[in-house]
Amino acid sequence: MSITSGGRYAKGTGTSDATAIIAGVAALVRAKYPNLSAEEVVHRLTATATDKGPPGRDEQYGYGIVNPVAALTADVPPLKNVAASPSPPSTPDVTSSDGSGGTTSTGTPAGTAIFVLFFLLMVGGVVLVLARKARAARR
Repeated sequence: MSITSGGRYAKGTGTSDATAIIAGVAALVRAKYPNLSAEEVVHRLTATATDKGPPGRDEQYGYGIVNPVAALTADVPPLKNVAASPSPPSTPDVTSSDGSGGTTSTGTPAGTAIFVLFFLLMVGGVVLVLARKARAARR
């Protein structure tokens, strides 16, 4: 769901609406696995997406529909071990008992800071746009 310029809810479609959802799930993954690189976060999101349309990546659904629960709990093989695979698995395994999610990285403070900054700028931009639309609707 999204908010229209009139302050009503409507069914959202497209990348603009999906961006906020993906950013939120990426932030949750980053919070649970703070040592993952940005590439590994993307890998975790694509590897755990629920496949739609033709099997594998396609033009309409990409890698599928983001699955926040799977992204946070699935046992995802490290990125370096799946580089040769053309598409992610459609049904991920359950989390390993140690809670590591099967993916590790040394991560860097600078990389984390850049990711957090990017996320905050995105959220700030969305809030700013919504505030402007709300003000315009009240006029």
